[in-house]
Amino acid sequence: GVNKMSKSLGNYIGINEPASEIFGKTMSISDDLMWRYIELLSFNIGTAELKNLRADAAAGQLNPRDLKIRLAHEIAERFAGKEAADGAVEAWHKRVQEGVVPADIEIVEITIPEGGIRITQLLKQSGLTASTGEAMRKIGENGVRIDGEVVSDKDLCFTQPAEFVLQLGKRHFRRVKLS
Repeated sequence: GVNKMSKSLGNYIGINEPASEIFGKTMSISDDLMWRYIELLSFNIGTAELKNLRADAAAGQLNPRDLKIRLAHEIAERFAGKEAADGAVEAWHKRVQEGVVPADIEIVEITIPEGGIRITQLLKQSGLTASTGEAMRKIGENGVRIDGEVVSDKDLCFTQPAEFVLQLGKRHFRRVKLS
């Protein structure tokens, strides 16, 4: 079965969220679930067109991602306005397809304790991971970057003041200021 949209499952899309969040969350739904979202949420794609789109996707003539972009834009536009939705599409393309770091990254200031701070603790304190164990797993999966460079050393320790972009996966960023 397919999980319904719910806050407790963490797969809901809030109508008061910024266009970039609405767009990103819609883009992250599965291709199978996308068809149900279109049926229920799209005002622009009718039943006949949906049938044709399903056939095109099944025949390999339509990439589901392209249809998901269309749906995500429509939903973001409905709740956040056309300008914000257009900006969300552009920012998504830059971030996902071109690897550009977003401009509006949350800034986290952390005081370096005596003896330094390990990368795993930094990931936890910055809010990118829930635990140091999760941080270690993400480093092991090559999912952590500092200023675009993959971090492979789980014991990396910072002892000097510094400022850099800390990235987890493709979508999660923090600008870290160590002092």
